[in-house]
Amino acid sequence: MGIITPILLAGGSGTRLWPSSRKTYPKQFTKLISKETLFQQSALKFVNSEKIEYNSIITVTNSLFRFIVREQLQKIGVDAGRILIEPEAKNTAPAILAATLVASKDNQDAVMIAVPSDHIITDTKYFNEAIKVGLKEVTNGKIVTFGIKPTYPETGYGYLQVKLDNKLDPKQVLRFIEKPNIKTASKMLNEGNYLWNSGIFMFRAKDMILAFEKYSQNILSNVKKAVELSVLDMEFINLDLKSWRKINKISIDYAIMEKVNNLVAVPYNSIWSDLGNWDSVWRETKRDKDGVSLSQNAHAIECENTLLRSENKTQQIVGLGLRDIVAISMSDAVLVANKNKSQDVKGIVEYLKAKKIEQSELFPKDYRPWGWFEIISSGIGFKVKRICVNPGASLSLQSHKFRSEHWVVVKGSAKITIDGDIKFVNEGQSSYVPLGAVHRLENPGKDPMTIIEVQIGTYFGEDDIIRYEDYYSRK
Repeated sequence: MGIITPILLAGGSGTRLWPSSRKTYPKQFTKLISKETLFQQSALKFVNSEKIEYNSIITVTNSLFRFIVREQLQKIGVDAGRILIEPEAKNTAPAILAATLVASKDNQDAVMIAVPSDHIITDTKYFNEAIKVGLKEVTNGKIVTFGIKPTYPETGYGYLQVKLDNKLDPKQVLRFIEKPNIKTASKMLNEGNYLWNSGIFMFRAKDMILAFEKYSQNILSNVKKAVELSVLDMEFINLDLKSWRKINKISIDYAIMEKVNNLVAVPYNSIWSDLGNWDSVWRETKRDKDGVSLSQNAHAIECENTLLRSENKTQQIVGLGLRDIVAISMSDAVLVANKNKSQDVKGIVEYLKAKKIEQSELFPKDYRPWGWFEIISSGIGFKVKRICVNPGASLSLQSHKFRSEHWVVVKGSAKITIDGDIKFVNEGQSSYVPLGAVHRLENPGKDPMTIIEVQIGTYFGEDDIIRYEDYYSRK
């Protein structure tokens, strides 16, 4: 059995799961239905099994998420492997090709499997069995996709039409179908020769490169340059911006899969979901006899077929007499919608963006390589933050032009540098950072350290930071 190199695609924005998923912290990094995030669950599928050997993963993401990717893999004990940084989002075709070219440097016969990192596949054993079936096809020069057997007429998925037969073997893919209306979806479900398009593909590196040479030479030449001119920064591989900008946004389906004649589908008949909207989250979560799904701080009275989630530990949400409703409560935004309108949540994000409402894209917690912060309160002349610094982590050595800062340590112990003077501040103690002072905050302990920061000044944007030294190579 050959060794397989997984590609995790982790650059998406997941706007249909707003407000839990936002541009600055999308759904793949959130815990929607288990104790691990979707990204972590995706990575754990490729921990070596008894019958399949996997290489270290290659993750393709963007600079905003690079430290989140590394941290989330470290937390579950998975080797971070190689992390490719896209300078701009270009959809799946360039991302998959870039990872393929990187792997082919080691082995042109490398077998790859490209997987979205925001899907749910709970039956890892069955998934590995499907991969074993696909691997036989890949070694014979085929490109393999995994088609999900439909269980209901879903209008939010693309479909694959496959050759109808009574065998359980891989099927020849006849055509791709875009997201259908309910009438068409019901018809395809009854006909029986259609599968949901999972967006998971397996192939040999050399076969994928040949497909791009034949069908998408322009993409191939520019992605090659972006890889050749890439720069290694810490453990991140930054693809060349100039070359990457010349690439058009295009999915692997349009660029390659709809054109090749060696594509086959392995039917997958176990649990799968792309968690593309709140209705699909409702379907995948535990529900009571009335079809009600609740988070820890949610309560339902006389409700049916309803999803209630509170993403804030201090906030309770109560539903009374609701039917077919989704209600998602966060510290800074609340969504209440008919479950049947879940596909339209993306339009809400566009509506809020047009009104320049920051909750459209910004997550309440701002994750950084050293930890995170969240805004507790703000007003004219002040802003208050809660800041959590990971064990052994450090903020950059920096100064501000428009604000002073007052730090109160509420958990742990802080090492603070102000204009060259170093002191240790313990729980319950505080320190003042004058306007313009060159300062740094560090956590020398083995547990997370939390401070409350009170900013006083005339401007509080995150761009009011002059960095002199930074352990994370941020400019």
